[in-house]
Amino acid sequence: MAHVLDDPLLSPAALSKLRWRCRRGLLENDLFIERFFARHEATLTERQATGLEALMDLPDNDLLDLLLVRTQPQAELDRPEVRLVLDQLRTPRPA
Repeated sequence: MAHVLDDPLLSPAALSKLRWRCRRGLLENDLFIERFFARHEATLTERQATGLEALMDLPDNDLLDLLLVRTQPQAELDRPEVRLVLDQLRTPRPA
């Protein structure tokens, strides 16, 4: 995904803090998150980081329900940057 000037890439320090923030208690969530970072770490933007941080505020089971498409973002979580990152987190590995 190409970034635009108004959505700068994360600095290495911000990326490191975000990775630490994304550590979860459920292995299933960690697997989704690790796959996301493996694919997007080099091009992660501030917008994506904002969406990911909003998802990290959720309890583990609520996050897993979103990742497994059992639920969709509601209320204050239903924002474009959250939906963008959620779509990226949900994308399966290529065959």
